[in-house]
Amino acid sequence: MKTSLVALALNEIEAMKVVMPRVKKDWLHEIIVVDGGSTDGTIEYAESMGYKVIRQTPPKNRNLAAIYRGISQGYKEGVEAATGDIIIAFTPDNNCIPEKIPEIIAKMKEGYDMVICSRYAQGAKSADDSLVSGFGNWLFTTMTNVLTGSHYTDVLGFYRAFKRSVFFDLNMDKDIRISTGTQLCIRCKKRGLKVADVPGDEPPRIGGKTSRSIIGNGLVELHTVVSEVLKRA
Repeated sequence: MKTSLVALALNEIEAMKVVMPRVKKDWLHEIIVVDGGSTDGTIEYAESMGYKVIRQTPPKNRNLAAIYRGISQGYKEGVEAATGDIIIAFTPDNNCIPEKIPEIIAKMKEGYDMVICSRYAQGAKSADDSLVSGFGNWLFTTMTNVLTGSHYTDVLGFYRAFKRSVFFDLNMDKDIRISTGTQLCIRCKKRGLKVADVPGDEPPRIGGKTSRSIIGNGLVELHTVVSEVLKRA
């Protein structure tokens, strides 16, 4: 089974120089960087490392709707460009620990459809959570579990692996303001797919600036959970 790493980036040059050299190329079939319009040298650095780079057209107005459309589009564009059987969704901002990659791949090879590197499973923790964002993560994970009968520990976590075929079989949305990770969790549960956690800490991000807002992210998550629960399987 071949594995493709899909990294979404926007002005992450400082973190990439720390994080990406720790991603060993012999772990993976390919590394794809989906760039949302960086101007700090992120694209040039990724190309110098030999990564496949997808350049998104940055929106003229970076409002919340444009930001979340860009994230969901970037997610899908990366998966579409990948040639591996397994996709690992990754952020090169230091929130994802590269050394967890072999463990995640090994777990996928046990026959799982998706493996989440959970910040809240078996003692793992997030160093990037505030009290508000930590509560939001707990709230939307609990909502998902209560409303779907699932047992997730971290539906909002970006760092995860899944079968490329599953992504398309689930007909994941594009061009709308949704949380792709949460949508994946709910649709996997509805289809009865096999999902597991691998505990993994979330270190603080390095440099750059997150494009998400706590209120905006909360509204997107709420919309995603409610709309997905109401849809037929």
